[in-house]
Order: sequence, then structure tokens, then C-alpha cells
Amino acid sequence: MDVKMEKIEANIVKFEVKVEAKKFDEALNKAYKKNIKKFNIPGFRKGKAPMNMVKQYYGIGALLEDAINIAIDETYPEVLANNNIKPVDYPKIDVLEVEEGKDLVYTAEVTVYPEVELGEYKGVEVKKASYEVSEEEVEKQLKAMQEKNARIETKTEGSVEKGNIVTIDFKGFVDGIAFEGGEATDYSLEIGSGTFIDTFEDQLVGTAVGEKKDVNVTFPENYGKEDLNGKPAVFEVTVKEIKVKELPALDDEFAKEVSEFDTIEEVKADMRKKIADSNEQRAKKEFEEAVVSAVVENAKVEVPSVMVDREVEAMVKDLENRLSYQGLTLAQYYEFTGSSEEQMKAYMQESAVKKVKTDLVLDKVAGTEAIDATEEEMKAKAVELAKMYSAGESEKMAEILLKGQEQVIRLEVVTEKTVKLLVDNAKVTE
Repeated sequence: MDVKMEKIEANIVKFEVKVEAKKFDEALNKAYKKNIKKFNIPGFRKGKAPMNMVKQYYGIGALLEDAINIAIDETYPEVLANNNIKPVDYPKIDVLEVEEGKDLVYTAEVTVYPEVELGEYKGVEVKKASYEVSEEEVEKQLKAMQEKNARIETKTEGSVEKGNIVTIDFKGFVDGIAFEGGEATDYSLEIGSGTFIDTFEDQLVGTAVGEKKDVNVTFPENYGKEDLNGKPAVFEVTVKEIKVKELPALDDEFAKEVSEFDTIEEVKADMRKKIADSNEQRAKKEFEEAVVSAVVENAKVEVPSVMVDREVEAMVKDLENRLSYQGLTLAQYYEFTGSSEEQMKAYMQESAVKKVKTDLVLDKVAGTEAIDATEEEMKAKAVELAKMYSAGESEKMAEILLKGQEQVIRLEVVTEKTVKLLVDNAKVTE
């Protein structure tokens, strides 16, 4: 086999491969054996006609396409291995010369993994944030605890006030015509929650049970539905019931009822500790991300467009999967947000480039530092992942993951170890 390699662009190479006549004839013979049962030749049982009769009756062209594919499948991986080439996409194949008894000549143009030139990656200087526990945050969590344990009582007298929960029927009109999705019966709405658009909730303040009221609002310009964006609308609303929320007192009795603590001060102290722990984890995560970003920024690499396109497709697929858990489709999401697949992919482009470049740089650091995953580390990671899927059968699930997702698990372990190396060697500036 004779191979010539030419660099077309930064990340694209082109091979001209000459497969010896003898090897191509072997490929023709394999193509004959693969297809023999398809040929019907008078005087021979199906699948028993010799190769020379097949060529005579059907022509050599009946075998050429499969023979070419067989020859390429057998030689192309060898070409890549011998030239230390790591492709990121399928090759573009062009057959230049093909004839029985002669050399097969073809070209293969392929995008390859780019060369990464690392800059400084040990000892990068990065600021580490520090987050204090604010009393406002503690009070916010206490308020949420109060809301969760509030008693809801029916209001028998008076009218709607802010904070009340009302049960309403409503029907919306734009230009005097009822619009789709603008009608509901026995809808529960907390006044002041900001659930409805514009001043809808405010206009219900002062309305009594059984009273009907026209509520005038204007839809936001970016509401997400073309026929409603920026349009004024009128809602015919009937208040059917008013409920008032009674919040429990934040005292020691409340602490005993809703927690494992005896006093409200102990509840607050526990909240402060949990907020502090959360802040520490947030600061740690942000520091890791900043270190990796600095290392990536210091590196030089030209990211192939095919890798970016593939990452964008993966991001769209991930979005589709997450939407499916909410009972939504991509088409519904595009309609609701007033976007399209093309706009979504364009929006994801920058993040995809960053993700691909980061992966390439971390892979280069791992290779430079000879970082790999041990058997014990992979087992531990498999168990960790298994617990996310199945709490009761984690060990069995871990075995399944190790068999079917070995490379994915190895990559995750190596990436974590690489990030740890970078973080451990980074210089912290407060």
C-alpha cells in the first residue's frame, strides 16, 4: 500500500492511497462471496455460480462497489494508525482509479483533532470569591418556612386584598375576540404573586365574592405568541372565592413543630450553617471554573467547525430530553419562546466552541501530565453514577455501567483528576 498525505487546512488532511492490485482482487473475491446468493445464472443453482460466470453474466460492475468499500474499510484504519492521525469525522472518499487486476487508487479527506499548544497551566493566578451569610437570606428562608406551614382560611366578609388567594373564572379577549388559552374555570391565584401579566392581579383588589370585573392588560412584546405579543386585552373575571393565608408565629413552638430543634434560634443557626456550606461549595465551584477558563485562555487551538456542530447537536438533544420530562416538545418550546431551530443553534454556538476548546485543552494537559484512571477510581465513579440512577441496585448498576460505558467513565475520572491538578497548582488571590 502506497500512501501520500497532504495538509489541506489547519485541521484537514488528505490521503492518496494506492491499494495493490493483488489486495484489490482479494476484495473483489470477498464481494463475490458476500453477494453470491443474490445472483441467478441459468445452469447453476442459486449461490453456486463461479465468479467468472457472475462477471460474464452480470459484469464486473456488480461487484465493484462492495469491493471498493471492502478495500477502503481494510486500508483506511491502517492509514490513520501509520500516520498517527485521530479523525473527528467520517472521511470524504473519492475513487480515482478502479479496475479489476489493477491498483485501486482513492483519496480520503478528513478533519482531524487539532494540535493544542498549552500556555501556562500550572500556577495560574485566579481570584477566589468569598460569600458571607446575610441575615436577609436567613429571614427569606424563615419566611418560606412560614409560607409552607401557613393555614388557609376562607374569607367570608370583605373583598380581595394583596396576599389573598382567590378562585376565579376568566375569559380573555383581544379586539373583542376570545383567544386560545385565555380561558379558565376555578383558577387559584395568589394576589401579588406576579403570576399573571401586567396589572391583572392588582386590578382584582377590592373585588367581592360573586362580583364580575373587566380587567384591562397589555401583553409583553416578547410574550412568545405572535398573535398576542404587545396586544391590549380584556379579561372578563368572576371572583368565586377568597381565602386568606394565616402565617404561624416564628417562635419556639413553631420550631418544635416544623424541625428537629427546640428553639427558633437553633433553627436560624442551622440555616446559617447550611447557607455557609452552600456558599463554600459555590465559591469552590466558581474557583475551579475560573482556573480552567484561565488555562484554556492561555492555550492556542483552532477548533474544527465539525466538532462545534456536533456539540451544538448534543446540546439541542439535551434540551429536547429535558423538555420531554416536562411533557414538552422542541416545536412547542420554539413556539412558546418565539424562536426557531436555526436561532437556537446560533445562540448555542458560542457555548459549544467554549466547551469543545475546554475539552481539547484538558485532554492535552492530561496527556502531558500522563493522567489516567485506575481500576479502583473507575469502579468508585461507576458506583457514584449508579446511585444517581438506582439507589437500591447501585452495585449491579455500577457493573452494567462499567461494561457499557467504560470510556465515558474513564474520561470523567481523567477530567476530574486533571481539573484537580490545575486547581491544586493555581495561585489564589482573594
